Amino acid sequence: MTVDINWNVEMIDTANPVDLAAIDLETILAAWQTATERLQKTHEVLSLEVRRLSDELAVKNRELARQNRLADLGRAAAHVAHEVRNSLVPLTLDLSVLKRRVASEPANLELISHLETGFTEVEAAVNDMLHFTADRDPKRQPIDLAQLLVEICQALQPQFSAQQIEIEIDMPLDSMVLADREMLRRAVLNLVLNAVDAMPQGGELTICGCTTGAHFELEIADSGPGIPEDELRQLFEPFFTTKSNGSGLGLAIVNRIAAAHGGDVTVLNCPQGGAAFTVCLPLENSGSLHSFQKAA
Repeated sequence: MTVDINWNVEMIDTANPVDLAAIDLETILAAWQTATERLQKTHEVLSLEVRRLSDELAVKNRELARQNRLADLGRAAAHVAHEVRNSLVPLTLDLSVLKRRVASEPANLELISHLETGFTEVEAAVNDMLHFTADRDPKRQPIDLAQLLVEICQALQPQFSAQQIEIEIDMPLDSMVLADREMLRRAVLNLVLNAVDAMPQGGELTICGCTTGAHFELEIADSGPGIPEDELRQLFEPFFTTKSNGSGLGLAIVNRIAAAHGGDVTVLNCPQGGAAFTVCLPLENSGSLHSFQKAA
């Protein structure tokens, strides 16, 4: 640290001589006091900065440790999921054979129906785990989001009808994005199914999209009870679920897919009730999209 010392030397009256040594000493002491105060302030500032950086480093270390644990868990989960799925295949085939054999026995058919439901839930959980642990880069291609939504909603129409859910889709004429079709389909399907689960007694499912600057936003909203405020921040955490039969990976998969495309997903409670999930995808690759379209 550089200390500026101002030496003030007054004209000396020879008729009244003064002690020059005393003047020099007083000046030096004053400069020393000033330098000490500045040094103390600098020390305090540096101490605060060291404390801030230490706290920041501790947070990053905890996050790194958490990511490492999740990576280890992901590898273990993928192995278990593959083993479970391989075991489910022969069991499902055996169940189909058994179902044909007891076709004339209502009681046994009902029991087999419960078993099929259980197998379906296990298979869904296994698929969620495999999708979550799959770490691959998107294979981007031009995707018509409006058409993709129509395909998904048509496939789910029987479920919509059974739960008395009305659907409203409002998409712009140009709904093209550059994305991995299978990954995007999985993300949208998970959000639609999540909305359906929020309306067991029926309701309205609203899907809309728009271009905002350099992004395309897709919003999927339900008319359910909404989400408690204390759960909003945890919704996209792996294995967090409020459902009795949920894997806790559906929304985590959506979050991971959005991030893989350079985007994100957010959620908020609607003023009129229900919750709205918004997937935001960047359009910085619009030049590549036009190249794809011209080539086609």
